[in-house]
Amino acid sequence: MMLLTRSFAPIRPARLALLGVMALTLAACDDNELGARLDEGGFGNPTMNNILYHTGERDYVTVLADRFATEVPTTITFAFNSATLEPEARAILRQQADFIRNFPEARFSVYGHTDLVGSQSYNQQLGLRRARAVVDFLVSQGVHRGRLAALVSLGETQPLVATQDEERRNRRTVTEVSGFVRSAPLVTDGRYAQIVYRGYSAGAGGGGGEGGGTTGGE
Repeated sequence: MMLLTRSFAPIRPARLALLGVMALTLAACDDNELGARLDEGGFGNPTMNNILYHTGERDYVTVLADRFATEVPTTITFAFNSATLEPEARAILRQQADFIRNFPEARFSVYGHTDLVGSQSYNQQLGLRRARAVVDFLVSQGVHRGRLAALVSLGETQPLVATQDEERRNRRTVTEVSGFVRSAPLVTDGRYAQIVYRGYSAGAGGGGGEGGGTTGGE
């Protein structure tokens, strides 16, 4: 009886080395993906806390920004050709101030926007006046101005609704977490998790008197 045999070409050393590199790469990819899939679905859970602890400041800014956007209205709107804070806007800004006072280690930016009516240069200035009105009010509620110094006017460049007509949803300011105060003790020690997972109590910390809005026209 004839035995059929199959010959195999010897694997060269260079190819063995390549296969070894590929195996190590696949193993590294698997390790990197393990933590990313352990989100238990709840904010502040131990798994997320452990993952973010090792990822640096930027990720903690993102987590705190997401928390701010989830727990507090971040946007207010304005009447046409105006930077005056209306009663509803003031109520929202009081909520923002309550949150901000709970996190004195964080910095916030206020972005001013307009609709597309009027010239771009004029709307740039109007957006800045709106941002300043918000900052002045937050300061009046007990927020340190040094944490709100980053004012940005995007004017008419980022409309929510693409229209050349008057549109209130485009006439807005948006408050966002922008970073951490470098001199804060917890930041200096790199203990960002203790900041972003801190309990938030609406109304905590007290506030100053009501602040006046800044009036402007387009």
